Amino acid sequence: MGVTDGITLARSYYQDVVAPLLRDRWPGLPHAGARLGSGSDVLGLDDETSRDHDWGLRLTLLVEGDQVRAVTDYLEERLPDTYRGLPTRFATSWDPAVRQRAEVATAEAFVASRLGLDASGTMTSLDWLCLTGQSLLEVTAGQVFTDNLGVLTGLRRKLAWYPDDVWCYVVAADWIRLGVDLPVLGRTGHRGDDLGSRVICARIVNTAMHLAFLLSRRWPPYPKWLGTMSTQLPMAGDLVPVLTAALTAQRWSERQEAVAQALAVLHRAQRGAGLATSEGIPTELLVDRPVLGIRAPVPDLLLQAVTDPLVRALPPGVGSVEQWVDNVRVLMNADHRVQTARSYLMARAQPIG
Repeated sequence: MGVTDGITLARSYYQDVVAPLLRDRWPGLPHAGARLGSGSDVLGLDDETSRDHDWGLRLTLLVEGDQVRAVTDYLEERLPDTYRGLPTRFATSWDPAVRQRAEVATAEAFVASRLGLDASGTMTSLDWLCLTGQSLLEVTAGQVFTDNLGVLTGLRRKLAWYPDDVWCYVVAADWIRLGVDLPVLGRTGHRGDDLGSRVICARIVNTAMHLAFLLSRRWPPYPKWLGTMSTQLPMAGDLVPVLTAALTAQRWSERQEAVAQALAVLHRAQRGAGLATSEGIPTELLVDRPVLGIRAPVPDLLLQAVTDPLVRALPPGVGSVEQWVDNVRVLMNADHRVQTARSYLMARAQPIG
């Protein structure tokens, strides 16, 4: 087999093998054929190293409910053993059974399996805050080869981006977190704790990268691909060099200056995105120390723009679940993630009088 990327392989596999089989058995079957879900190939980031596990002839086939079992069994029985030199049946890291890897489900069930909640009806602001960028990418990234059923296309459109009030709230949460960490970068460095200053700087850079995705209206991936995909953002040319300078600076004052430059880039991007933005730069010296912090109007104006009572009742600075949980095992378990986020956020919400 010639070297190819996973999406191209999936498209060929669908068009050459799977679609003809479906037409033979069910002419005109309403369905969607795509490559969605997990895997670096869904994000267009697979390379030769990616092929050592869970890479290969994988598809997402979405049909109506009464067809799921029949299509699954039919493909298991009728698929050839190989296609382009690759096995059509293989084990994965989450399933040791050797079986075909076209995931057959309804569109609603597939999306729910990734998000941890039903997105087919009305989604509340709280629902959105239970989601991670990665869970949404597993639905909205990748490629759809056909969708004559239409349900998947509608769900992908619905999940393209946050409602405006939720967007303002999560952007403000990143600024508030930066406001907590930024003074500590300077304080630790000023008193000679260079290691501590470096650790805090790394936290700040991670938050700044997350904020860059939010301001670009793009879902952030899980940490493995955060750096790689940040280079694809519209502001990358201005942002990436100063974030790199912050992480490689040898003196805390240089570190702080590079972070300030990065936050200025983000502040300009926020204005360009049409979100509430204060005048001037987002940082200021705190008290009489040579330590920077975030100016209060930066997050406050965003929160003042929120009109949704549910969002206004939430504590400022908490944000979406991925802004306060960083354990991948929690975030990747869709059901547990949603349960955890709902319980925490509902317990913290304060009714507005």
